[in-house]
Amino acid sequence: MEKYKSRSEVPEKYKWDLTDIFKDLNDFNNSFEVVKNDIDKLKDYVNCTKSPDELLKYIEFSNDLGSRLLSLVIYAMLTNDQDLNDNLGVELVGKVSTLETDYSINTSFFEPELLSLNKKEYEDLFSNKNLLKYKSILDDIYRYKDHILSEDKEKIVSQLTNVTENYSQMSSTLMNACNDYGFVKLKNGETEELMPTNYRRIMKQLDREDRKKVYEQFNKVKDRYASISASLLDSYVKTNVSLSKIYNYKSTWDKHLFDLKLSDKVYDSLVKAALDKKDIYKKYFDLKSKILNVDKCLPWDNPIELFETKEKYTIEDAGKIIKETLKPLGEDYINHFNHVIDDRCVDYCQYKGKHAGGYNVSSESIKNSKILMSFNYDLESISTLAHESGHHVHHQYLFENNIDVYRNVSVSVAEVASLTNEFLLSYYLVKNGKKEEALAGLSNIIETFESNFFGAIWEADMEREFYKYVEKGGTLTKEYLYNLTEKMLLKYLPKEKLDSEYEKNQWTLRSHYYNFYYLFSYAICVSVASYVSKEIINKNDNMLEKYMKFLKTGSNVDIMDIFKVLGVNIEDEKVYIEAINNFDSLLNEFDRLYNE
Repeated sequence: MEKYKSRSEVPEKYKWDLTDIFKDLNDFNNSFEVVKNDIDKLKDYVNCTKSPDELLKYIEFSNDLGSRLLSLVIYAMLTNDQDLNDNLGVELVGKVSTLETDYSINTSFFEPELLSLNKKEYEDLFSNKNLLKYKSILDDIYRYKDHILSEDKEKIVSQLTNVTENYSQMSSTLMNACNDYGFVKLKNGETEELMPTNYRRIMKQLDREDRKKVYEQFNKVKDRYASISASLLDSYVKTNVSLSKIYNYKSTWDKHLFDLKLSDKVYDSLVKAALDKKDIYKKYFDLKSKILNVDKCLPWDNPIELFETKEKYTIEDAGKIIKETLKPLGEDYINHFNHVIDDRCVDYCQYKGKHAGGYNVSSESIKNSKILMSFNYDLESISTLAHESGHHVHHQYLFENNIDVYRNVSVSVAEVASLTNEFLLSYYLVKNGKKEEALAGLSNIIETFESNFFGAIWEADMEREFYKYVEKGGTLTKEYLYNLTEKMLLKYLPKEKLDSEYEKNQWTLRSHYYNFYYLFSYAICVSVASYVSKEIINKNDNMLEKYMKFLKTGSNVDIMDIFKVLGVNIEDEKVYIEAINNFDSLLNEFDRLYNE
């Protein structure tokens, strides 16, 4: 197992190739200057809504310009995340941030102008038939008629809100590059520097007593800087609260629902199902305690899976296993997956200064998205690669089947593609592996469901609570967030009291809080993925056909209707109860196989 101290030590084949975005820094800078000049040309389109022909020209110009700007943003972000200690990334992010603000300012005239039209004037625009392909996105803008500001006010807001992205970046840099978590002595006598990117892997290698020591070592550092983390999160939340008020929403939650065209019923059904089935959640912890041969699972046991194969996997092994896993999805899907590996779309390896966690980032103008991860040579790493590859292939299908403005879908939809791949990986291991591999496969999908359903719901519920608190005039402090975390843990988990004070600081590493009500999306999508994958494994050709149609459906279709392609109503609590029941059956199967 290779270990790297810095990015310079990582072989090129294990780094992503960004040349399909920009050939080099010089190409980036040239594009930057062109985009900068073109942003000034946006002013020429003021009053474009007076003429269908001029409106068409504006839409096509601004969309193309927006795509080129997004490529700059993505390249800067990736350059920064691959090495947070390198000032180049910081500089690029700063440069493109200024362009984003300028773009927002120079397009700020458009929405107030469009929304000033009465219904007849708006409908008359489509006398130009070429505008009809953009009708869905224009309709989506027009429905914000009660939530738009004057052009002057829009410009002011654009200038002031550019800072929101900085809070997330500062939090990530603090946790992953600035903090010194010390070193850990492993069982083999080697000493390794502790980082957020390798914390789980290191914990898996230790006995229980040493895990507790490392848990406390790691969390003492997080605790030391928790006040700064709270301040950053508070600033981000207050910005969103202010924006919601400015745009005439009752609350940030009201804005979230309006944006997604969803009702409270979706989220109420999720929370009700999770609380009604707390006994199944308790069953998971009871099973884990039994497997670990302990009276009770404690926080330092959390990184330990129900079962972990001792097998170590190379990056090449991971690609081969995932390809076998995805065969039930058909040859065309496999061909799309091949691009992930063959085109160097993944940045695999870990080292100090690399952004923690994993993600897939895409652009409507680039077919191959990019994946960041920390490969630890274990099954969890293969699962992560399968997950992010699901996003990658989904984007390819969206790219091929939609015009540029409809090549993105809501996060409330996107996670189905990634989580379905994780379920399929586990089913593959159960069916084709030896007993150890089958147990590892079951363990993987059980842990995936636990974190993405129960874990995501309690943290999302917590997010709703702290937004309400700020909306009533509160400030997010370390103490408030610690107390709220304790309250939520005791609400959802089978506990009467916390087992460690450090359980209260879990929010400090939750980067999803910088993506406005993102966490509920996981719970919706893992429930749907549970259903889809089970049907596909059972060779339901009708479901496979629906799923491929689902992957190709763009953002011109509403979220509720996209799920209806799969025959799923996400407002129905039965969807989530069925998913929990499937989780229960997986627990039973694991228990049976383990005791054979």
